[in-house]
Amino acid sequence: MAASELYTKHARVWIPDAEEVWKSAELLKDYKQGDALLQLRLDDGTDVEHKLDPKTKNLPHLRNPDILVGENDLTALSYLHEPAILHNLKVRFMDSKLIYTYCGIVLVAINPYETLPIYGADIINAYSGQNMGDMDPHIFAVAEESYKQMARDERNQSIIVSGESGAGKTVSAKYAMRYFATVSGSASETNVEEKVLASNPIMESIGNAKTTRNDNSSRFGKYIEIGFDKKYQIIGANMRTYLLEKSRVVFQADDERNYHIFYQLCASAQLPELKVLKLGQATNFHYTKQGRSPVIDGVDDAKEMVNTRHACTLLGISEPYQMGIFRILAAILHLGNVEIKDRDSDSSIVPPNNAHLTVFCDLMGVTYQDMSQWLCHKKLKTAAETYIKPIPKLQAVNARDALAKHIYAKLFDWIVDHVNKALRSTVSQNSFIGVLDIYGFETFEINSFEQFCINYANEKLQQQFNMHVFKLEQEEYMKEQIPWTLIDFYDNQPCINLIEAKMGILDLLDEECRMPKGSDDTWAQKLYNTHLNKCALFHKPRLSNKAFIIQHFADKVEYQCDGFLEKNKDTVNEEQITVLKTSKFELLVELFQDEEKATTPTGPPPGGRTRLSIKQTKTRPGQTSRDHKKTVGLQFRNSLQLLMDTLNATTPHYVRCIKPNDNKHPFTFDPSRAVQQLRACGVLETIRISAAGFPSRWTYQEFFSRYRVLMKQKDVLNDRRLTCRNVLEKLIKDQDKYQFGKTKIFFRAGQVAYLEKLRADKLRVACIRIQKTIRSWLLRKKYLRMRSAAITIQRYVRGYQARCLAKFLRRTQAAITIQKFQRMYRERKRYRRMQAASLVVQCMLRAYMARQKYQAMLREHKTIIIQKRVRGWLARLYYKRSLEAVVYLQCCIRRMRARRELKKLKIEARSVEHFKKLNIGMENKIMQLQRKVDEQQKDKKAMTERLNSLANSYSVESEKLRNEVERLRLTEEEARNNSNRITTLLEELARLKKELCDTQRDKRIIEEWADKYKLETEQLVAELKEQNSLLKIEKDDLNRLIQEQNQEMTEKMEKALAEETKQLECELNEERSRYQNLLTEHRRLEDRHDDLKEEMTLMVNIPKPGHRRTDSTHSSNESEYTYNSEFAEPEENARGAEDVTKAPLDMSLFLKLQKRVTELEQEKQSLQNELDKKEEQAYRARAREEDEQNRARGAELEYESLKRQELDSENKKLKNDLNELRKALSEKSPPGVTAPGSPAYKVIMEQLNSSNEELEVRKEEVLILRSQLVSQKEAVHQKQTMTEAMPCMEDVRKMKDAGEITQAYIALKESNRSPPQDYHALNEDGELWLVYEGLKETNRLLESQLQTLRKSHENETEVLREELQSVKEDNNRQQQLLAQNLQLPPEARIEASLQHEITRLTNENLYFEELYADDPAKYQFYRISLYKRIIDLMEQLEKQDKTVRKLKKQLKVFAKKIGELEVSSQIENVSPGQIIDEPIHPVNIPRKEKDFQGMLEYKKEDESKLVKNLILELKPRGVAVNLIPGLPAYILFMCLRHADYVNDDQKVRTLLTSTINGIKKILKKRGDDYETVSFWLSNTCRFLHCLKQYSGEESFMKHNTPRQNEHCLSNFDLAEYRQVLSDLAIQIYQQLVKVMENILQPMIVSGMLEHETIQGVSGVKPTGLRKRTSSIADEGTYTLDSILRQLNSFHSTMCQHGTDPELIKQVVKQMFYIIGAVTLNNLLLRKDMCSWSKGMQIRYNVSQLEEWLRDKNLMTSGAKETLEPLIQAAQLLQVKKKTDEDAEAICSMCNALSTAQIVKVLNLYTPVNEFEERVSVAFIRTIQIRLRDRKESPQLLMDTKNIYPVTFPFNPSSLALETIQIPSSLNLLFLTRV
Repeated sequence: MAASELYTKHARVWIPDAEEVWKSAELLKDYKQGDALLQLRLDDGTDVEHKLDPKTKNLPHLRNPDILVGENDLTALSYLHEPAILHNLKVRFMDSKLIYTYCGIVLVAINPYETLPIYGADIINAYSGQNMGDMDPHIFAVAEESYKQMARDERNQSIIVSGESGAGKTVSAKYAMRYFATVSGSASETNVEEKVLASNPIMESIGNAKTTRNDNSSRFGKYIEIGFDKKYQIIGANMRTYLLEKSRVVFQADDERNYHIFYQLCASAQLPELKVLKLGQATNFHYTKQGRSPVIDGVDDAKEMVNTRHACTLLGISEPYQMGIFRILAAILHLGNVEIKDRDSDSSIVPPNNAHLTVFCDLMGVTYQDMSQWLCHKKLKTAAETYIKPIPKLQAVNARDALAKHIYAKLFDWIVDHVNKALRSTVSQNSFIGVLDIYGFETFEINSFEQFCINYANEKLQQQFNMHVFKLEQEEYMKEQIPWTLIDFYDNQPCINLIEAKMGILDLLDEECRMPKGSDDTWAQKLYNTHLNKCALFHKPRLSNKAFIIQHFADKVEYQCDGFLEKNKDTVNEEQITVLKTSKFELLVELFQDEEKATTPTGPPPGGRTRLSIKQTKTRPGQTSRDHKKTVGLQFRNSLQLLMDTLNATTPHYVRCIKPNDNKHPFTFDPSRAVQQLRACGVLETIRISAAGFPSRWTYQEFFSRYRVLMKQKDVLNDRRLTCRNVLEKLIKDQDKYQFGKTKIFFRAGQVAYLEKLRADKLRVACIRIQKTIRSWLLRKKYLRMRSAAITIQRYVRGYQARCLAKFLRRTQAAITIQKFQRMYRERKRYRRMQAASLVVQCMLRAYMARQKYQAMLREHKTIIIQKRVRGWLARLYYKRSLEAVVYLQCCIRRMRARRELKKLKIEARSVEHFKKLNIGMENKIMQLQRKVDEQQKDKKAMTERLNSLANSYSVESEKLRNEVERLRLTEEEARNNSNRITTLLEELARLKKELCDTQRDKRIIEEWADKYKLETEQLVAELKEQNSLLKIEKDDLNRLIQEQNQEMTEKMEKALAEETKQLECELNEERSRYQNLLTEHRRLEDRHDDLKEEMTLMVNIPKPGHRRTDSTHSSNESEYTYNSEFAEPEENARGAEDVTKAPLDMSLFLKLQKRVTELEQEKQSLQNELDKKEEQAYRARAREEDEQNRARGAELEYESLKRQELDSENKKLKNDLNELRKALSEKSPPGVTAPGSPAYKVIMEQLNSSNEELEVRKEEVLILRSQLVSQKEAVHQKQTMTEAMPCMEDVRKMKDAGEITQAYIALKESNRSPPQDYHALNEDGELWLVYEGLKETNRLLESQLQTLRKSHENETEVLREELQSVKEDNNRQQQLLAQNLQLPPEARIEASLQHEITRLTNENLYFEELYADDPAKYQFYRISLYKRIIDLMEQLEKQDKTVRKLKKQLKVFAKKIGELEVSSQIENVSPGQIIDEPIHPVNIPRKEKDFQGMLEYKKEDESKLVKNLILELKPRGVAVNLIPGLPAYILFMCLRHADYVNDDQKVRTLLTSTINGIKKILKKRGDDYETVSFWLSNTCRFLHCLKQYSGEESFMKHNTPRQNEHCLSNFDLAEYRQVLSDLAIQIYQQLVKVMENILQPMIVSGMLEHETIQGVSGVKPTGLRKRTSSIADEGTYTLDSILRQLNSFHSTMCQHGTDPELIKQVVKQMFYIIGAVTLNNLLLRKDMCSWSKGMQIRYNVSQLEEWLRDKNLMTSGAKETLEPLIQAAQLLQVKKKTDEDAEAICSMCNALSTAQIVKVLNLYTPVNEFEERVSVAFIRTIQIRLRDRKESPQLLMDTKNIYPVTFPFNPSSLALETIQIPSSLNLLFLTRV
């Protein structure tokens, strides 16, 4: 790939930076070959110029696409280099809060300096059984991988944890061991896993200390081997330690501490048992105060001391030994405070009576004089003599410190030895997993001997790591058949040779230690002389002659030579050791009695694997001293070589711990420190090895799915490999950049990024095209919507305007009318005034003049109107003529211009060019001209219409004017006639005026009186109205107040009742859950007890050689109710006797278990009592309601009795008819054939009797069915009448004064309860009348209800009459069939009867199908009963067939015998009827008993056979398919009924006990078979329901038929056994849930998350993740259809077994909870699944599950609600995640998710394409702030082991016991029906 193709504009690169190590920048222009500068822009917007190295011309590192950032595996990055690694780790650590990342086979762990909730048991369970790479990186994933490889490959494993101090090595190792202890468990009762975990507190207290970098830094290396047996369960452990930092005992730097145990002792000094140590605060001792930091924030040393002592006790270190350890540790502290003074320059002295030395001697059991002498003296031995020499103060202090270090080292080794003894197992070890917690590469300002040894060990480990990585790469290439080329990687063998080879640094150091006058200076000179300028890895500092530099694989380290010899020698004054050996303190003597045997950190026993067994062996004199003189370097080299041999013999797994910052700030990332550690721990070397080859690896299918967009349709072939090859050859020209393997494509570094760039470019172009089309569509849609809106607005505006105009016209018309009447009134009033003045003659004249004037004005007004109209018409006429003239003028002018233009055009048209131009626009011009012509025609038409309308209006107006003129002329003539009448009228007017005056006077008088009366009346009415309104207001207020109070009280009561009910339900569920958990624990203890008994039997009865005990399935599994059982066989009794006799082998454990079982029983009994109380309270509440319902059923029972009587009478009639028929047949038949004694007569009569009995049985069945139908109808009708009564009451409330009626009625009831009151006071407001009205309304209501009941009763009577008539017809048909069958031969008779029976059932089926068409539940019930009857008929048919075949055989035998015996005399005397007597007789229809009592009788000795055939050897599949559901339960109950009937309590007890034990035994034997567990859960529940249904208790009998009530138990109360069966059902239910969970568990993740249900939506992300080649291969891909098929299988099996519907709902709810919980947990632990497309897939899958629930009618089971967290998580993946509004929406939407889960999903959200965006850190913080007030559990994952409490609602059976037939296939012939 050319650089010009990659380094283009906008490409992003990494450039070096002094502070951040690497900075991101963007190219501002394309790079061209030969450019010396790059124009870059940093992320903060700064433009810079980056100069290229003129020598190398190396371009800066390219940055990976954003879609690759944050990957789980660093090797999945396309560009593999240091800045990419650093940035990926930073993004995961800072943004996503993920501390673990894979780097190939290495797990990189960054210390968060914060406690994270990712190490709980739920997380362990989530990672258990998962392949590495399937889940997010985690220490548990590495532990699971090692555990899996150990189990599969049978090869020992090692987990190597390394890193700097403070990086978290110890915590990682501790969590790995916790994982092994949790997942594997212990094979014995000693709980080894707890001991393994308990060793951590002890080792941390004596081996860990606070440093400047870490508060709990391990100051030694340790390798813990966790041993496993053949079942891969932990059986023991072994620990090896390396290079304890003894110098810390006597010296600590600033801000550091000594080992934790010293501070724990000082913090606990006030304890009574520790006062003898005479300790105080840590600041009082020299060895604990040098660092001036005695306290660690957040750590309570006293509490840690308690944990340490508890761990010691758990590991078998007794209390006396613990006190001995504390004595030695306290003595070391006191020894450090011993003051040594100068006596002179060459000698020193301990002051007499030194308090601390006295305490030291007392604690150590030595003499004060000896110890004070040898602290200041030493013994020198020469060849001739031995003498004592004093030593100066400095040497004495060093000798004191050396003694303290030596004592502590010995004590450390002793504790490690005892820990190993406690962890040692007597069982042979099959394999082990080693956990190496060792120091990482260290470099300080001053590096000494300890750092040299640490770095030497890291060199060896790095070499082993490099070789392992190289080997894995080579294996991968060879497996895929990729050409292998040698990869150049760093080999640090020269550095190791420099240290450990002959004449190496360690060899020279040991040689110098042997020199009498050897010193650090002389050793340094030897190093210079030997290696300087001869070895490239050895250097000498410029300014020092006492130091040297070694070039390690990680960095150059400068070591100071001071102290090397002293630390390597590790000398101790032998006289001081001798004094300690003479001590009276036994533990101290034990430390020093045999130094070689004690396990030291530098001297582990020889051999491949140490067992740490210490045996007392004799040694040669002087051997111990010589071994003691071995140098520390030599011992460390030997132990390191042993460690490397162990690691090379195992499969290693690597964990590299990184310290993000030196200040211990949580989630703070310092790039410079991180890069330094990445270089030191070998991660970058891994990356370099990967980058040198083909780091990116894709399967062919993954490559095709991802880069399908880069292919054309013709490139896609059926062969995926060939398709990928063709595409890659086109996309990448350089074939060296990729290789094709057998299953994968291998890419060089950077090629995936290039392919991603091509894919992103193509998708971007496609997106632009889609955006263009979508935006066009959106804008067009918007335009059409706006246009439609504008049209709508116009329509409504115009309508509004039209309405306004119409309103205006109506108002104008109304105004004119008002004016007319107003003017009329005014004129009438004026006329009356003129009439009043008519006495004066002048008024007449004035009136006449006024009229004349009025007439003139009127004429003038009319004239004006006429003038207006005429002038308007003239103006319009003038306008029209002018318009015509103008138009004519325009036409003329236009015509003239057109002619001129035409002339020009004709001239121009002759030219060709003009003709072409004309043709170009001719069509458009023609269209325009045509449009203009059309417009002109439209205008002309409009003008014509307007002119016509004006002409019509003119003619109408002129006609109106003519009529007006005619009317005026007639008015004038009338005026002349009226003038002649004036004189007569004046006289009449005078007379009338006088009368008017009199009348007016009387009128005024009357009006005054009327006004006065009216005023008084109005005042009175106003007062009455005011009072009435006040009363009404007061009444309304009172009514409203009463209603409000009633409503409030009702609401309060309902609310309180609902809350109390909810609280009681919650408490009941909690009690049930607690009780069921106790049952589970009880069952576990029972199984444990049985296993212990078997182990005891195995331990005592040791099998002979060659004999192996088979897997026993007959272990005792008896409950607490089986101790009186007599069901056990003699062999089992003998075995039980042996167990009792051999119990003392482990009696303590047995007593503990027995005590625990007793406690559990007591607690169970108390819980059961509480549950009974709660259920009794609920039962009482239900009983009150049921009493009221039972009263209504009286009429129904009476009706059923009447019906029975009628049917009995009908049966008697039928019997009489049959008798008459029999007589008629006997009379009509010939006498010879039908004689009473003849065989034919017997055959016919027996057939008649059997048919008669069969008919009676059928009639009884019909009666039973009819009675059931009637009872169901009555129940339905009762519900309907009750529901119809409610609207009637509501109608009464809605009547007039409904509130007053109700109030009065309530008051009346209260008055009936209260003492008599004053009825006058009571009736003050007319309340009695209201009460009376209310009673009348109530009576009317009751009457209406009575009428409805009568009508319904009449309807039912009519229905029953019709049914009775149909029964009669059926009887007639049966009689006819009998008559017909009698005429048929025997063979055809049977077939005809069966055919008629089938026809009858078919007709009946059709009839009931029509009858129950509206009620599916009843129809389903009828179908089930019909199927049962059909099954019975089929069984009868089979029996009859067998009988026929048997009789035919007998007939043949008899025929042969008759043929042989041909005696003539006898033959002649034999009648024909006698010959066929025997063969005819067996062919009769079998007689069916009609008086069965539903009981089964068996002998007591057959009880074991019953249990064996019915429980232990029964196959559920055959029973479920061929027989009725719950048949074993019915058979067992029928046997129990007989035992109850004969009053045999022993038989009842043994039968129930044997049944329970048999069910337990078969479930223990076949507990993993789903069908078996489901079958016995169904039968156990049915048996429990039968015990309740036939118990005789009224609450359980209300659904029984009278016949079933007769079958109730009569002698025994089995309530206790019902509880036992309920407990057993709970246990079976929990076992069923576990079996179903085990079946579904492998399908859930694959089907719900991994499989693409919607093809092409998710797309494969370019992870390139290389899963471990050692991972277990996939067993097959499961899909969502697999889950649905499995659920269908579960559901159909439970339905076949007859499981109760309510129980099926609970099982389905539990399964859906498991599906949702497992899916959500995996989603929370898999970063690659948290994307938008995956959210869509999950929502689709959930919708399919909901559809399954709808198909199965299980939506009410609550299963859908269990998926709500998963649904909300999927929605969270798809919603917008940017603004505060989005955060608010998320908080309100995700109410079923916890805050931790929401934040985890947001942190894990990963875009699959570049067009998606990551969730910002600010947005996640906003979510956290909004959700901080939530009160919820901090647990991240859902509890997949949670099981909802199960209930078994009572479900009575309608099956009659007496009708049950026992199939012969069950082998229960010893049972007899009673």
